[in-house]
Amino acid sequence: MEYTPAPHVTQHWRLAKQAATGRRGMVVSQAAAAAEAGVAILDAGGNAIDAAIATALALAAVEPWNSGLGGIGFALIHRAGAPRAEVLDFGPVAPSRLDPTRFPLTGRMVQDLFAWPEVKDDVNIHGPLSFAIPSAPAGYAAALARWGKLPLAEVIAPALALARRGLPADWYTTLKVGASAAVLRRYPESARIYLPNGLPPVAPYQGVPGFFTLGRLPDTLDRLARAGLRDFYEGDVAAAIAADVAALGGFLDAEDLRGCAARVRPAAEHRFAGGTLQLTGGLTAAPTLVRVLDQLPPALPPGPTGGPTPAWFAALAAALRTAYAERLAGLGAAETNAAETCTTHLTACDAEGTMVAMTSTLLSSMGSRVVLPRTGVLMNNGVMWFDPRPGQPNAMAPGKRPLTNMLPVILRRGDRPVLAAGASGGRRILAAVAQLLCFLAGFGMEIEAAAHHPRIDVSGPDLITADRRLDPAVLAALRATGPVEVVEHGVMPINFACPNAIAIDAEGIRRGISDAASPWSAAVAEAG
Repeated sequence: MEYTPAPHVTQHWRLAKQAATGRRGMVVSQAAAAAEAGVAILDAGGNAIDAAIATALALAAVEPWNSGLGGIGFALIHRAGAPRAEVLDFGPVAPSRLDPTRFPLTGRMVQDLFAWPEVKDDVNIHGPLSFAIPSAPAGYAAALARWGKLPLAEVIAPALALARRGLPADWYTTLKVGASAAVLRRYPESARIYLPNGLPPVAPYQGVPGFFTLGRLPDTLDRLARAGLRDFYEGDVAAAIAADVAALGGFLDAEDLRGCAARVRPAAEHRFAGGTLQLTGGLTAAPTLVRVLDQLPPALPPGPTGGPTPAWFAALAAALRTAYAERLAGLGAAETNAAETCTTHLTACDAEGTMVAMTSTLLSSMGSRVVLPRTGVLMNNGVMWFDPRPGQPNAMAPGKRPLTNMLPVILRRGDRPVLAAGASGGRRILAAVAQLLCFLAGFGMEIEAAAHHPRIDVSGPDLITADRRLDPAVLAALRATGPVEVVEHGVMPINFACPNAIAIDAEGIRRGISDAASPWSAAVAEAG
């Protein structure tokens, strides 16, 4: 008998997440502890902006591989009663002393998050030369100063408590640290924190996992709580950062830190599903999302169960391919699919109806893999967003801003925000957000059904990645349009982005949900 083994399947179980429901505030995050921190701030009298910043700060302590004080990001904020959303831009900027000649090419291609030409010793991917200016604290400071209600000391208190408690040493931490261990071990403070005895921390065989602290991060959060977030750029924390980077031989200096500031501007807008989709615009995935939505034929009816049809998925795949071909042509270099989720997205609302969608990142998982010893700040590797070849549209240069994949969105009907969403997952973010928007606002699916519906990913002009749970008719329709790779949607490998969302219905009921394949994620509703 000739036997052909079936394709290997890791997960013979069904992943699911429960939606949170309530009439007041709500926070959705990729780490439940951070969402709970945000809801605690709502309970203390804060608004959705206070809650979002509290959640983002807490993520530095409980999800360090994705975001933190050393990161960057973008947020959309639509305040209750305001006619439209505003963009908070704390995106990446190259250091003023960045020297492109320090990134010599080897003549080979590298496959990390992007298929750039390989740089000698990967100094654009990890290490001190890979740092972009860490603008996350500047963004948080600007948000609190402009829209917050509570003092910083109160907003930062949950993050400080979580940092003092430490990072949970469970199997997920082992997995995330282990994936970066080969590079973490090159940098002494990173190895000291994350690789005790040279190995990732391992959860106990039974019982309750313990915790471990992230170097000097609790001290830094404590200092910022007392001195203010600008201390990160102009005070004792700034001096410590500049000293560590100088000792490591990096480009980032005190002048870069002093000059770092977030920008606020009106949101871009696009008509969608009978409402107005509000977007960050600029150097994010927002213009490409608009291109995708414009290509989707509105006449395609839903399937027999009210969801997307095989023809709709085929049209979506074609739209994504076209949009990405245009995006990459403008970018000036081909990219590859993201190899790992390396970003975080959080969504928040309050009882008054203000909504926040915030995406922040270190770029790669654990960013540059460099923890600065004096502060415990894990630094981003934002220089990797640039094409290392001179003369390209996205070529690296001092003070330059690169193109990113972040995509927070808020849909409004009239002047009222009704849906906020976004995702982590590098190049996969666009496809995930496009599908979640269409499922919810286009097909009218309930939020749990939309979040759990199997998806496709098209992160370039060539290959469609399809969830193995999709109907065979959908897979057949996709294969008729081009090459298809059928994969699992699970914790690892990360084949799809990790979206989350909050929707507010006409009666004011809030429903939020996080990604089912993110083990720590959760939607948390304010009581009452």
